[in-house]
Amino acid sequence: MSLARGLELIRVGRYFDAHEELEDEWRSAPSEERDFLQGLVHVAVAWLHAERENRPGCERQLEKAARRLGPYAPAHRAVDVRSVLGQVEAASARVAEGLLDLLPVRI
Repeated sequence: MSLARGLELIRVGRYFDAHEELEDEWRSAPSEERDFLQGLVHVAVAWLHAERENRPGCERQLEKAARRLGPYAPAHRAVDVRSVLGQVEAASARVAEGLLDLLPVRI
């Protein structure tokens, strides 16, 4: 279980595995870290939903990711949160147009 492993899984597009890894990390995290980790889980799950062509699920996860990660901008635990939020916003715009072919997450 680790943040680093979860981020690496996101980087290589293994969104389901990233979700599992980050969720394990989230469960044992102190309260001040939980929203950050859960926000990253939402990112992974949003991209997973996009791959599975589940637009409503993707939209919900993107909204949750933005809400949870926002307070941690511009950066937290070596993650460029501002960049991640920009990618979430760009993904939201694509999904709103009915497009689910999201660019890979750069994290």
